[in-house]
Amino acid sequence: MSNQITVLFFANLREMIGMKETSIDIPEGTNVKGFKSLIGDLFPSLIPQLATTLVSINKEYGFDEDIIPQGAEVALFPPVSGGTDGDSIRPYYFGIEEGELDLNELVERITTARTGAACVFTGMVRAVTQRDDAHETEYLEYQAYHEMAVEKISQVAEEIWDSWPSVEGIAIVQRIGHLKAGTPTVAIACSAGHRDSGVFEAARYGIDRLKQIVPIWKKEVGPDGEVWIEGEYLPKAGE
Repeated sequence: MSNQITVLFFANLREMIGMKETSIDIPEGTNVKGFKSLIGDLFPSLIPQLATTLVSINKEYGFDEDIIPQGAEVALFPPVSGGTDGDSIRPYYFGIEEGELDLNELVERITTARTGAACVFTGMVRAVTQRDDAHETEYLEYQAYHEMAVEKISQVAEEIWDSWPSVEGIAIVQRIGHLKAGTPTVAIACSAGHRDSGVFEAARYGIDRLKQIVPIWKKEVGPDGEVWIEGEYLPKAGE
């Protein structure tokens, strides 16, 4: 008996086969390891990448022995290169956006009558990158698996609250699309009653964790060509 699934491709994998998504039939009971083998048969050009390719099943990371259920949405992507809002006791705002970042607005979203401190981290596109040999970067092209990215950003926030209970508000926003050198790309903001509540450490954890588990990738474009930047972190079961 067969199982028809939807397969999504991201970042360099999408470029290699020139396809965003497709539907394929796989044998019932196929696990992730077997699925990767089938993908290699269908798209031989991907075979060199499959050892490090990550898989998600219905927007949760999948591992070799996980069985792919009927009608699943399965995504293939390289290691991460690295919304909603509310007025609860712990205000939050999570987003994957194309527009410019407004840091004042983000802080306002997580400010309450109890707020006495906020820490904001923002990353930017470097004009000169020191990775390997120093080289110029004209722009970055960011891409995200949107629905899963927002869910994983929410998970990052929950992890922050678990580790730093004094942190009240959290805003995490990642920009996607074509971003020139000098442009802010991501913002992590944490608010609390006092500066000694862990807001500095929480914001640092937020950006580090985002680059580990949130499915966002970037292509670096410069005068010498272009390259997709892949991370090295491989998510574990439960992440």
